[in-house]
Amino acid sequence: MPTVPLHDTPRVTRTCRFGPLEIEFDDRVLTPRPWTFEQSSWAAQLSSSVGPGPILELCAGAGQIGLAAAVLADRDLVQVELDPVAAGWALANAARAGRSARVEVRTAHLAQALRTEETFPLALADPPYLRSDDRARWPDDPALAIDGGPDGLDVVRACLAVATGHLEPGAPLLLQVAGAGQADEVARLGDADAFEIRETRAYDSERAVLLLVRR
Repeated sequence: MPTVPLHDTPRVTRTCRFGPLEIEFDDRVLTPRPWTFEQSSWAAQLSSSVGPGPILELCAGAGQIGLAAAVLADRDLVQVELDPVAAGWALANAARAGRSARVEVRTAHLAQALRTEETFPLALADPPYLRSDDRARWPDDPALAIDGGPDGLDVVRACLAVATGHLEPGAPLLLQVAGAGQADEVARLGDADAFEIRETRAYDSERAVLLLVRR
């Protein structure tokens, strides 16, 4: 169960269906977007063609994307989340799914969450990717979960740096981005040089998932 207090002040707990899971959360964390289950499904499909080991999820939020992928793929899972409240919900949702023994949630900055020698066969990430100037369009969402800095790519760069250091050669990274336009921006980043960009799946003009493979 959660190791951080989820109810330091009275909150309304909400529940939503997310693929095979029932996910709990409250208004301090980002509401799960149903479309992001597509990222979970894609990760589970890729899992069948990679080596053994746990899935790595960066910027896990309440944990639903990585947890659904791990359940579908029957894999262990390591989740990294900076916000202790969201990390608490990720732990709670793993317990709710009966996966506590197979899910590890690390509450830490991305650059500090993994041991030097750790490597993974598959990773996924849903980083904050909005430009800071665009935050006002989503006033009900926690700033920490959506603000990607002046160009929207600050946390994307951090995710790429972690994946560069901790993905095995040939391992895929599924990275959520703000549509095909931002996918093109990621492709031009020097931070992406360690990856081959294989595919972009756009779900609308502002939502896409990018498949990168570690060289």
